[in-house]
Amino acid sequence: MHAQVAEGHNQEEQTTTGLDHRKMFMWVFLGSECLFFGSLITTYLVYRGQSLVGPLPADVFDIPYTSVSAFVLLMSSLTMVLALNALKQGDERVARIWLVATAVLGAIFLGGQLYEFTLFVTEGVTLSRNLFGTTFFTLTGFHGMHVTVGVFMLLALVGHRLPEN
Repeated sequence: MHAQVAEGHNQEEQTTTGLDHRKMFMWVFLGSECLFFGSLITTYLVYRGQSLVGPLPADVFDIPYTSVSAFVLLMSSLTMVLALNALKQGDERVARIWLVATAVLGAIFLGGQLYEFTLFVTEGVTLSRNLFGTTFFTLTGFHGMHVTVGVFMLLALVGHRLPEN
């Protein structure tokens, strides 16, 4: 079943649920991401504090640095919402600006993560050193890959005609 749309607009292909199949796919994808990262975080929480050898989190974490990094990532969510809002209002130029801002903030986050990884390795934290290193690098490494793919997808989107509403 196809929705009736005006010329020049995207056609919505609906599923048997009545939802656009692209929207349904996005919700399934987001749900799988929540489950995946939830399982990684749960694994970290289960093994937290069980490392028998250091360095331990208290030895290497820089809370102010981590807070700034988290703030940068949070601001990228805001700029993405602003891009979507501009797109809904039909302002493709402003949407592109916010998409680029989102990609730049994601890249800044990734640069910070690379710096933190390098610092941790010089402090002796590695994947094979202890449970903290294993869970930390697995969780944050997958998150870094997730952000990296997002940055590339945003930049690819900027280079194409943006969908209307």
